[in-house]
Amino acid sequence: MVIAGEGKASICYDCVRVLGQVVEEEAPAPAAKKFEPAKPLAPRDIYSNLDTYVVGQDKAKKVLSVAVYNHFKRIWNGHQRSASDVELQKTNILLVGPTGCGKTLLAETLARTLDVPFAVCDATSLTESGYVGEDVENILLRL
Repeated sequence: MVIAGEGKASICYDCVRVLGQVVEEEAPAPAAKKFEPAKPLAPRDIYSNLDTYVVGQDKAKKVLSVAVYNHFKRIWNGHQRSASDVELQKTNILLVGPTGCGKTLLAETLARTLDVPFAVCDATSLTESGYVGEDVENILLRL
């Protein structure tokens, strides 16, 4: 079978197949990307960014800044496998307060500052799988 090109040019199917194999063999294999976590922002920088967008809530901003820094430091140190003997304990933060006090704004601003995925959902609409309502797994799809 002959494939017609522009003007008088043409090439047979076997030549196309052979040239395709040559290109595949000579093409360099894509280098695997190595995961390199970014160096964590200092708590002062995180606090400063939160302070730009959130008015008040100074204690919450300080606690979040230090906790997030420690979390990223744990990831960074785990990745580096340094000789440091410092091991940070796992911690959690629960933001509690009345409606409109800035819990979601703090979390959204923090996620935007650190360039990490963030999803907001209404837990009252969540149900067990198989029942009418939204499944818990759907929260992950928003990320």
